[in-house]
Amino acid sequence: MARTHLLTGAGAGIGAELARRLRARGDDLVLVARSEARAEELGVEHPGATVLVADLSDAAALERLEGRLPARLDSVVHAAGVVELGAVADLTASAWTEQLAVNLVAPAVLTRLALPALREARGTVVLVNSGAGLSAHPQWSAYAASKHGLKALADALRAEEAQYGVRVTSLFPGRTATAMQEKVHAQEGKDYDASRWIDPVTVAEAVVGVLDLPQDATLTELVLKPRA
Repeated sequence: MARTHLLTGAGAGIGAELARRLRARGDDLVLVARSEARAEELGVEHPGATVLVADLSDAAALERLEGRLPARLDSVVHAAGVVELGAVADLTASAWTEQLAVNLVAPAVLTRLALPALREARGTVVLVNSGAGLSAHPQWSAYAASKHGLKALADALRAEEAQYGVRVTSLFPGRTATAMQEKVHAQEGKDYDASRWIDPVTVAEAVVGVLDLPQDATLTELVLKPRA
């Protein structure tokens, strides 16, 4: 029987690679797009997928998805994220608000809405975190704070939902060759060489491994680092 997965961030990078792999093997996808125009693009990129519209930076828009999710979900994968580097002395309130909203509040709200369907399937929640979710460096305060919060969300959720058979995995990839990483390099004033970093295909395959883990075990955390 085909499994059903709810994904954010399916338009690019890790999320797009994961969506392609899951769809290629016959699984059903429910994708979240930030706008009607983006939803149309995702529908073309991932034929057969169900695409829901909600801007992840708008918690109220996410709340309106209640009742529109499938009755059964084998997984929810939070792969979307935004980043804005800067010193604490320079970061604006909007930079803090957007990163916390997209990287932390959105996964919390969307997971809550999906929990009945996850419990029905004894499904898996995968939160694609970051090395910044384990340690914070200069210029990374807002992003790291959002990712540290995402780890806390995962830890609490794991303990709460174990009684329902729902598994929760935090995935901590190091620098990965995505458009976001190219933006980070530009903000850091560094040359970007994609070959130095993890291929998003590799991270997507790691997520698939988490989703396919037999039911007799749970993988709580997985850290991936570039070999370089």
